[in-house]
Amino acid sequence: MLYSHDTFGLGHLRRSRALAAALTEGDPHASAIILTGSPVAGRFTFPERVDHIRLPGVTKLSDGTYISQTLGLNIDDTTSLRAGLIQSAVERYEPDLLIVDKEPTGFRGELLPTLEYLRMRGRTRVVLGLRDVLDEPEVLAAEWARKGAIAAAENLYDEIWVYGVRDVYDPTEGLPLSDETRARMHWTGYLRRQVTDASDTPQTPYILVTPGGGGDGAAMVSLVLSAYEQDPDLKPNAVLIYGPFLSGDVRDALDARVSKLGGRVTAVGFESRIEALFAGAVGVVCMGGYNTFCEVLSFDKPAVILPRTKPRLEQWIRASRAEDLGLVRMLDEFRDGMTTQAMIEAIRALPDQPKPSESGADGLLDGLEVVIKRARALMDKG
Repeated sequence: MLYSHDTFGLGHLRRSRALAAALTEGDPHASAIILTGSPVAGRFTFPERVDHIRLPGVTKLSDGTYISQTLGLNIDDTTSLRAGLIQSAVERYEPDLLIVDKEPTGFRGELLPTLEYLRMRGRTRVVLGLRDVLDEPEVLAAEWARKGAIAAAENLYDEIWVYGVRDVYDPTEGLPLSDETRARMHWTGYLRRQVTDASDTPQTPYILVTPGGGGDGAAMVSLVLSAYEQDPDLKPNAVLIYGPFLSGDVRDALDARVSKLGGRVTAVGFESRIEALFAGAVGVVCMGGYNTFCEVLSFDKPAVILPRTKPRLEQWIRASRAEDLGLVRMLDEFRDGMTTQAMIEAIRALPDQPKPSESGADGLLDGLEVVIKRARALMDKG
């Protein structure tokens, strides 16, 4: 079983789906259930013997507080409902392994009753899975202290898996974890992606433009469109995937601009088979989320990353380290300025930009293989 709190974006769900697929693929008797709060979980296809349970959704407001997405319950009641559903699912499914994504205590502590139940029973192995970058060390340390996450990581988990490479970045830097807990940490490497479902792709050369889930990607998309608007000879053409959370009036205004570009940019809202579009592209313009970065490495695509810097520096840290290693190019708002001319030059240069493999990206992508080995070793102890 995999738990993914999913209060925003697609990253947690897509990472959990990739892990579930890898863990069940080689064993015809294995199955997996993903517990997810993602409002778009039903729009994804899931591999054979992998299913999901949709937890009631929540929305984060600009002041940092949360509200129920659709039920009209207050946030405490919504959290209590989610906690009950999680524990009930675990009791009925009786997983051999539970992988928790990113949040040691779950959303607002909703996972703690289940973790304590599993620790008392002693049958299920429990793993905390962390992406390569979480946030600035000082910010993360304060957040984990506030949530009681250090105590949970120390006492309620058998292992911690980091889906990255220690030489690139240590997401736990600054956290006061004991030596004993750090001895239970394993760096897996990044999670390799592959084309699982075929999808039609353009016959002419194109770059893929993706802001991930899209919830905070309007500025990046607008800058790309400005580049094509200002330079009528700009090539290659672009395929734009807005993401399911870029919608409403903002999406309508961007669509109106796309329609005036004479087919040089084509756009769709959501593509669950985005891997095929990555595979066919000559380059990528994207934000710096974990899953997109894994796809850039996996499909060996020259990439220009425009990382967000609020509310977390996660994407900027990842893109900065990747640029230092020669894996990607970053357009940094502080260093380069987010100008239309800078974007024009970046797009023109993309087809001739070095591929990540030229800087050793293949050696970073062992994550799924290591996850399978660690999972088997842990469950054999059960």
